[in-house]
Amino acid sequence: MSGIADVARLAGVSKSTASRALTGGGYVSDGTRRRVADAAASLGYVPSTSAVSLATGRTRTIALIVPKVNRWYFGSIVEGVERSLIPQGYDVTLYVAEPGSRDRESLYSTYLARKRFDGIIAVALEPDDADLERLANIGKPVVSIGNALTGVPTLGLDNVAITRIITQHLIALGHTDIAFVGSTPPTDAPAKDVDERSIGYRNAMNDHGLAIRIRNVPSTLTITDAYAAAASFLAEPASRPTGVVAACDEVAIGVIIAARRMGISVPTELSVVGIDGHDYAEMFSLTTIEQFPQAQGVEATRLLLTMIEQTSEPVWRTVADTRLVVRASTAPPRSA
Repeated sequence: MSGIADVARLAGVSKSTASRALTGGGYVSDGTRRRVADAAASLGYVPSTSAVSLATGRTRTIALIVPKVNRWYFGSIVEGVERSLIPQGYDVTLYVAEPGSRDRESLYSTYLARKRFDGIIAVALEPDDADLERLANIGKPVVSIGNALTGVPTLGLDNVAITRIITQHLIALGHTDIAFVGSTPPTDAPAKDVDERSIGYRNAMNDHGLAIRIRNVPSTLTITDAYAAAASFLAEPASRPTGVVAACDEVAIGVIIAARRMGISVPTELSVVGIDGHDYAEMFSLTTIEQFPQAQGVEATRLLLTMIEQTSEPVWRTVADTRLVVRASTAPPRSA
C-alpha cells in the first residue's frame, strides 16, 4: 500500500510539502498541489481523516440528529444531507435521539461533547432551555430543520398557514363538520409542529364561524395508530364528520384505510386531506400539502457548510417550499 513518502517521491517534493498539498494544512503553489494530487491519484493514496483534521482543525464530518429514522420524512432528509455532503468531501454521523429517551441524554453528555464534527444539523429537535444551552456550549455551527430553535438558523414550514389552507379547502367544498386527527396524545411529549398544525385548523374553523364544530382526535403520527383512532370516531354515523384534516399524510392514510374497511366511501361520505407529499399519497389519491424533505436536507447542508467555511451570514428563518395537490380524496359532502 502506498504512503505519503511514495506520493512525495513520485511528485518530486518533500513529504511535508506533499502532506500540506493533500491536507490543506499550509501554503502550496497551485502547480505543486496539482502535481501531488495527480501522484496520489495514480498511486491510489487517500490521506487519513485524522491527518487532515490535525492539519486543518476540521474533521470533515457533520453530526445529523433525528428523533427517528424509520419514518419517510426523516429518511428523506437523511438522504438529502448525505447526497449533498459526499461531493463536498464530508462524512455524516447519524444520531437518533427520541425525546425523553436515555439515548437523548447520552447524545448530549457523551457523543456531542466529544466534538468529532464541524457542525450539526438538528431535525425536529424540541429542546428545553437546558438542551439549547448544551448545544450553544458545544461551540459548533448548528442548523435546525423543522422547529425553530432560539439563536439557531432554521429551515421549516409555516405549519399554521398550510393547515389553514387545507382546512379552508374542505370548507370551500361545503364541509362544516371537520375533525383534526393526529393531535398529540396526552401521554406523549409535546410536538411543536403538530400543535401549530392544530392551531391552523382551529383558526380556519373560527374564521368561518365553525368554532362549535372543532374536534381534535389524538393519535401518534403513524398509519396504525391513526387507523385505530379513526375506527373509533367513525363508528357512530350520527356523530361522524364529513371531513378530516390529518396532521400528516400517514395519519390521513390510516383514516382512509379505516373508512374503507368500515364501508365508508372516500370521498363521497368522508373527505380526507393530509400534509407531507408522502410517497404513498398518490397511491391513496390523497389531497395533500406537499413538502420536499430531501430538498430541505440539501438546503440545510448548504447553509451549514457556508457557516463552517464562513462564506456568508446565515439566514435565521427560511420557509421551505410547499404546494397544494388536489386529488380524489376530497369532494363536496353529500348534503351539498
